[in-house]
Amino acid sequence: MLGNPWFEIDDPENEFEFNEAELAFAAQLREVAGFWAVAYAHSWVGRPEDDSSLLAFVSLSDESSRLSLVDIGVHVVGSTMRGDQLHNQLYFLPDRPTSLATEASGSPQQLADHAAQWFEAILRKPIVRYEWEHNGRVYAGRYLFADSGQGLSQSYNRLLAPDGQAESLSADGHVTGKGWVRTSGLGRPDRIVPIR
Repeated sequence: MLGNPWFEIDDPENEFEFNEAELAFAAQLREVAGFWAVAYAHSWVGRPEDDSSLLAFVSLSDESSRLSLVDIGVHVVGSTMRGDQLHNQLYFLPDRPTSLATEASGSPQQLADHAAQWFEAILRKPIVRYEWEHNGRVYAGRYLFADSGQGLSQSYNRLLAPDGQAESLSADGHVTGKGWVRTSGLGRPDRIVPIR
């Protein structure tokens, strides 16, 4: 949506900590993003937890539920850039690239243009929420990119689920080591809700 203040510096008082190339990257990224006609998403420019790079960040969420779905971003170091899904608190890149990963090298302007194209493509991806109901209440949900089927977030409430279902899913291998029930074993959802 036009007017969204894309990629503002996270803490303007720390702007002096960015070098000339980093400021040029951020300015170019803001300028290009200013022309996007996409739904709002929280974004900023700053540094990851270890201060190792310049970070441009976007968080995709379900505004109606106030639930963060996925954080994506690019890390810029000198004339190189890597982007991907990020750790949701430390903002580190994953050890193994996901299907969202991107890389580029070049001038600050070239990196910003590449990052802008990458962010915009992801922001245009449709997101849906699958819902499963029992006795008129939603007991499980899964958010995913509708075009690729890539999962973003999921939930399962044992108290609202059909009796014995969690145990059956566990026996079939749909439960992770910490007891999280994966919705992949639930079959077709009862409803598909468009989110973005």
